[in-house]
Amino acid sequence: MALASAERLSFSYPGSTKLALRDVSACLAPGQVTLVLGPSGSGKSTLLRAFAGLVPHFHGGRFSGKVEVGGLDTRRHGPAQLAGTVATLFQDPEDQVVFTRVLNEVAFGLENVGTPPAEIEPRALAALAEVGAEHLAGRPVYELSGGELQRVCLAATLALEPRLLLLDEPTSQLDPETAHSVLELTRERGIAVLMTEQRPALPLELCDRVLFLDQGRLLFDGARDDALEWLAGNHPAFVSGPKPAEPRQGGEPVCRVDNVSFAYSDSLFVLQGASLELGRGELVGLTGPNGCGKTTLAKLAAGLLEPGSGIVERHGRATYLSQDPGRYVLRERADEEVAVGIGGDLPTARRALARFGLAGCEDRHPRDLSSGERERLALAAVLAPEPDLLVLDEPTRGVDPERKLELAALLREAADRATLVVTHDLAFARAVADRTVSLAAKRELVYA
Repeated sequence: MALASAERLSFSYPGSTKLALRDVSACLAPGQVTLVLGPSGSGKSTLLRAFAGLVPHFHGGRFSGKVEVGGLDTRRHGPAQLAGTVATLFQDPEDQVVFTRVLNEVAFGLENVGTPPAEIEPRALAALAEVGAEHLAGRPVYELSGGELQRVCLAATLALEPRLLLLDEPTSQLDPETAHSVLELTRERGIAVLMTEQRPALPLELCDRVLFLDQGRLLFDGARDDALEWLAGNHPAFVSGPKPAEPRQGGEPVCRVDNVSFAYSDSLFVLQGASLELGRGELVGLTGPNGCGKTTLAKLAAGLLEPGSGIVERHGRATYLSQDPGRYVLRERADEEVAVGIGGDLPTARRALARFGLAGCEDRHPRDLSSGERERLALAAVLAPEPDLLVLDEPTRGVDPERKLELAALLREAADRATLVVTHDLAFARAVADRTVSLAAKRELVYA
């Protein structure tokens, strides 16, 4: 018997004439892990929001059809009434956080659903331990890396012991080892799980069922083995990894980081003795486990941080794509956002949008775009100024496999800049990088 179901669900967001979901019907069974795939902007996150009651109660918009969760019709029961049954990990964990201390953040949901006070802290600590984050319990949230924060937010959802777990790209900022353990953990719970992912290889190994959405329509709904065959014939990028890039030699140095150390506080060294050189025409992938200092090293290279010791040299202009570009929106229109770094040149900005598959989105507000579309908008914005040094922090977050292939080709086009790509997406790193550097847990650089 289904725990949750959608019947002929259609939905459009306020002010939009485009349907985010079109006549979608699906059932979710207890103990079943269902993976939702599809291009960026295809309606995957919207489907999860519908099962959480956020669509339409939080987002508004036009809703037709029916969604039931645990026997409750979401048209009459909103997120508050579903809280004991449903828990959601959002695509952007930064937007999910309420408190400044990790343990308080995990305990918050338990307090909201009326958990007896004596049980709250033990359950919160147990959930942190499950995701390998118990050592973070006393840390301020603002000190965490993106991957550490994603684990904390997952712990907050697991602590609620929901019957339906909604995971919107739960491994987007996790290193491969942590991603595997997190997905195994959710499967072992024996509850209904509905997840989206843009790094599909691992979840395709662990899921029971696959849904594929495109332009709001449900094109496929079937068992995992049938899905693999369907994807191979219709969307092969979702099941076959990209080819490794042919290595190129870098030219003259554009950026040199020499024996650099950095601490965000006197007692918390993030980097010690790190060195890295980037040559013109070279693309370097920077990988490593969560919390090892990759983003800090990238910000030092781009000039956004000053080292505590050591030397950073740059030659020419640098641009930087943050791990969460949606937080730094400056303009009301997508074309104006891209034009910020090029003196307001709208024709050039619109050409940059078209290069990233965003033609027709020129007049849309950046925050109205999907996560993957916002990522591509931000890429257009940092590439439009034609920098000498391009630093990208998790540029494939929210980007579907087919777009990743296009992005890899686009990034390898330029021979006149140095590019540093921070990523946990090892398949993308192989497809795009001339060489890969791993920042190990002890913060030393290991070359591959």
